[in-house]
Amino acid sequence: MERAELEKLTRDYQLIQEQLQALALQKEQFTIQKEENKEALSEIEKSSGKVFISMGGVIVETTKGEALAKLKEKQESTEMRLSIISKQFDEFSKKEKSMRENITSALKTEKGQ
Repeated sequence: MERAELEKLTRDYQLIQEQLQALALQKEQFTIQKEENKEALSEIEKSSGKVFISMGGVIVETTKGEALAKLKEKQESTEMRLSIISKQFDEFSKKEKSMRENITSALKTEKGQ
């Protein structure tokens, strides 16, 4: 492998690593959001009094049924997004591993010459 090709591969590898870090952060954020939604659903299901939800920075009173419906919808959306991010993370992980192996192999070949 030529030096220029190896440098391009190394730059591409670094970009993949940056994308993996960004995806890992998003994955963590959605996981936290999923757990928060789960806890909120549990609390609303247990409640017997007034229920309030936050809408655009304003807290409004709502029915228990409406609050549950909105939270379940939010939970489904969060789970879907988490699933998509997880798949992307897995794909990028495989790509990163393959690129790392290619770079390692190319460097060993170059040193052997």
